[in-house]
Amino acid sequence: MPSTIVKTRADAPEGFFEAEAAGLRWLAEAGGAAVARVVAVSPGRIELERVPEARPTAAAARSFGAALARTHDAGADAFGSPPEGWNGPCFIGRRPLRTAGETRWGAFYARDRVLPYAEIAVRAGNLSASGLDLVREACERIAAGDFDDGDAPARIHGDLWNGNVLFGQGGVVLIDPAAHGGHRETDLAMLALFGCPHLDEVVAGYESEHPLRPGWRDRLGLHQLHPLAVHAAGHGPSYGRALTEAARSTLELG
Repeated sequence: MPSTIVKTRADAPEGFFEAEAAGLRWLAEAGGAAVARVVAVSPGRIELERVPEARPTAAAARSFGAALARTHDAGADAFGSPPEGWNGPCFIGRRPLRTAGETRWGAFYARDRVLPYAEIAVRAGNLSASGLDLVREACERIAAGDFDDGDAPARIHGDLWNGNVLFGQGGVVLIDPAAHGGHRETDLAMLALFGCPHLDEVVAGYESEHPLRPGWRDRLGLHQLHPLAVHAAGHGPSYGRALTEAARSTLELG
């Protein structure tokens, strides 16, 4: 089996794979969670080390959780900041991802991580007008700072669904980031949304390094607004309905 894997995209927008490489480099510099090593990158092409996968274990999950906390603790310049040293465009999947330099998480999150994708979802027919009204209402509270907690910007993966969490022979390795300065709970909420193996062990490991604020599980819907909005923009009305429910649960928070 080849020791590397090559991804190509003939129609890749400018900076597409270069942004991925910059995100992997920035996450690796934190010295926390392991990431796939970039062998080479050029327009329309990236070559990465291949990760021989293994059966997920509780021990590997706990170790990953602790490492992820260390990555988050490495911090970022601001909420919405791109990987340090990267001045090009950013992406989540194939969609553009806005960058920012906000000091307040809520202002950034509502404006740049939820509303743009929710509006696309409506145009795609995947989110109802009434659902968008609920999302906008939730974003008004978010932008007003109702859920700001004073935490510094964390260095987050940004697209941490279970498909980007590879249980390798030497432990967990992360791939395909949308890395930026964000809130640590957003990464954890995405792990919960898409079913990371041994999630309870991941959380236990995380809290051994950085205890989470009380009530973080109640805020899962708040932090799932972003991934649900991204998916509602292009993956069908079921995600639009889930986004609506997440907005409703956000509005029910004290």
